[in-house]
Amino acid sequence: MKIKKEADNCFNPVVIPPIPINQILMKTVLIVEDDLINARVFSKILTKRGGLDVKHTENVEEVIKIAQSGEADLILMDVSLSRSVYQGKSVDGIKITQMLKSDPQTANLPVILVTAHAMEGDRENFLKQSGADGYISKPIVDHQLFVDQILALLPTNKH
Repeated sequence: MKIKKEADNCFNPVVIPPIPINQILMKTVLIVEDDLINARVFSKILTKRGGLDVKHTENVEEVIKIAQSGEADLILMDVSLSRSVYQGKSVDGIKITQMLKSDPQTANLPVILVTAHAMEGDRENFLKQSGADGYISKPIVDHQLFVDQILALLPTNKH
């Protein structure tokens, strides 16, 4: 006769499937760009080469909402947004960045300006004027450098 130990019945293991590491560490980049082709190119580079999640909009209210809600870890901001309007006024990427940086709720969200207007002195001028954290000139030639510049400014943990 076999005596059943009580301990044999005490433990029923529950199998919890592991969460894929990319879901734990997945960072989201918000692309604010009015040129759909540029937005698609940035998106493809960032998702394929950078392993990042991407959102895209040129709607200023949506940019602010996403920034305030913490849905983005970094914003890639086109400097010259030709169709963006906020509260009835035409705004560019510099103005939107100033708005984000002046709001305590979004001030620490990294913003990288992206522009084709890469004249001598523009970089420093745009960064100083906007309060942005970085600057990348278009066209993006070196995809890995582009990804590296973004990864370098991503916060290491979510809020």
